[in-house]
Amino acid sequence: MTPAQAKPKHTNRLANETSPYLLQHAHNPVDWYPWGDEAIAKARAEDKPIFLSIGYSACHWCHVMEHESFESESVAEILNANFVCIKVDREERPDIDEIYMTAVQIMTSSGGWPMSVWLTPDLKPFYGGTYYPPEDNYGRPGFKTVLNSIAQAWKERRLDVNKSADQLTQYVKQSTSARAGEPGELSYDLVKDAVDELSASYDHSYGGFGSAPKFPSAPSIALCLRHYYNTGDKIALEMATFTLTRMYCGGMYDHLGGGFHRYSVDAQWLVPHFEKMLYDNAQLAPVYLEAYQATGDRLLARAAREILDYELRDMQDANGAFHSTEDADSEGEEGKFYIWTQTEIMSILGDADGYLFCQYYNVRPGGNFNSHEKYHTGQNILHVTRPADAVAKEFSMSVDDFEKKLTECRARMLAVREERVRPGLDDKILTSWNGLMISALAQGYQVLGDTRYREAAERAAKFILNEMRKDGKLLRTHRKGESRLLAYLDDYAFTTIALIDLYEATFDEQWLNAADELACGMIEQFWDKDNGSFFSTTGDHTNLIARTKPTYDGAEPSGNSMAVIALQRLAKLRDNGEYRDKASQVLKANHENLKSSPRAYMKMLCAVDYEMNPPKEIAIVGAADSDSTRTLFAAVHKAFVPNKVVAFADTANANGELGKRIPLLADKIMVDGKPAAYVCKNYSCQLPVTTPDELTRMLGAK
Repeated sequence: MTPAQAKPKHTNRLANETSPYLLQHAHNPVDWYPWGDEAIAKARAEDKPIFLSIGYSACHWCHVMEHESFESESVAEILNANFVCIKVDREERPDIDEIYMTAVQIMTSSGGWPMSVWLTPDLKPFYGGTYYPPEDNYGRPGFKTVLNSIAQAWKERRLDVNKSADQLTQYVKQSTSARAGEPGELSYDLVKDAVDELSASYDHSYGGFGSAPKFPSAPSIALCLRHYYNTGDKIALEMATFTLTRMYCGGMYDHLGGGFHRYSVDAQWLVPHFEKMLYDNAQLAPVYLEAYQATGDRLLARAAREILDYELRDMQDANGAFHSTEDADSEGEEGKFYIWTQTEIMSILGDADGYLFCQYYNVRPGGNFNSHEKYHTGQNILHVTRPADAVAKEFSMSVDDFEKKLTECRARMLAVREERVRPGLDDKILTSWNGLMISALAQGYQVLGDTRYREAAERAAKFILNEMRKDGKLLRTHRKGESRLLAYLDDYAFTTIALIDLYEATFDEQWLNAADELACGMIEQFWDKDNGSFFSTTGDHTNLIARTKPTYDGAEPSGNSMAVIALQRLAKLRDNGEYRDKASQVLKANHENLKSSPRAYMKMLCAVDYEMNPPKEIAIVGAADSDSTRTLFAAVHKAFVPNKVVAFADTANANGELGKRIPLLADKIMVDGKPAAYVCKNYSCQLPVTTPDELTRMLGAK
């Protein structure tokens, strides 16, 4: 058959979408629809159940199920004949994902992706699971068997299916909208008890909490650091810093390119699931920065810098915003881009440098993780088990010379790795995840002083505000010139915090004004006045069987947790009582959750800490271009003060209106012609100081 005679490639309706995940399925023989009115109307008109498949582009088993089932003509024939098939990118539509993941968890006591759910035309779930192999195997039904059984039940036992769907829908509504319990009064015991629970599950050998698989829980580490700050508890500090150090030294960290993979499949942080998520790295950089402030350990600062540099190099779009994920797979094999044989390394670096590199990164001729059968013998994951000074001593080198040599070797290795086939990139831009990244960059600039981070944060923020709003409302996602989908609570909350961080990095009032505007929009669109918390969706989000209220802090912090933190900080900077009251209402409404299941609410517990330990309000007055002013900022950024707000009055531009807009700056003046810093608490200020040493002492005082 000549090319001209070749059978044309099938294209379904996903070809009109922008999500890379949906576009991956645009040429499946399955007659996919995106979620929306057209598909739902078709199901109702034809009286067919809906097959809903939810996943994301970096999901390994999503790729497997696509290859095995959705690319199969025989599977597609069953699907197309009996169901209306809808494909959803969970990162674009977290509302749909949360609703139907709850249903699957109720049905199966577990969940994950790819998620497979069958719905009535009224969108009520009645059957579900995750990955299905195409054929029956090991006593378990394959996908074809499941499809035929469901199709038969729909035709022959409709009353039973509808009854099951009605019951399950009620359970879903109850589970997603009534999680808070009775409001209760807050106390610091909630934080202390949570840290005690973390301590009980702490891995003293390798760091982290619990057993394999291990996830990098940035909020848990942040809470430990806050408890240390409040109480001086050295155990809490050790749990945080040892965990951060072992994660950075392990194979879950990309020692050549920077950035963390998704999680470790073992307790040692050695073998990762190799996908890289923007939201993971954007959350980890700030806790490395905080731990560096608390300890002065340069390794922690280096980790933060390398995370941020990775994002700037590999994940920043030409428009300034940041892409979502890098896949785990390349050339059909998970992790192939990142692993090495000793022979490869020696051929790149030569005998002497190669031997030094292999000794430090634990590279072995037979490979260093052969117990994991999916990998080929002889492959190595770079990881560190001994400090640089110990290995340097073996080579009779100073630590400085040894680290310079390692830096040179890593650069040469990275250059070679860049020639490999890269993992797939999900280059869509998500508002919420970009909010996390803007915060990380703004904080990176403050602590590390690298202007690239501030400039990158400003570029990304300008893009979000200019290109991802319509009629004054945020949108969720952008790709290749098109912004679409109404934003969710997390988009508003994460972005509001990002703009506050950007204000405190630049003291450009446009960012604080934008944060204020978003906070007002967030309250207007998402606040539930009857129950004192935030919905995840607005009234404009349609075709949903439930309006959820996310409070659980998972891989991403919940929208409610972040909304509280945003309002707490703005309440101080704007002296806004409504913000303060609403933040407190959410925390009190979740008192029972915080008490009974603290591990599931680590970010919200950081907000409880903020509530119980009011922030230091730091006002600095001086000329922006003065070295003396800069030394005061440096003192603020060097100190570990987790709960604080910072405002600045540039004497060149200050006027009487500034104190009205930012009450913390009201009546603040220089002292004897020198830049001055005021440290306040609950708007009661200590005497101003003019030297960084005095300011450091004041910041360290409890």
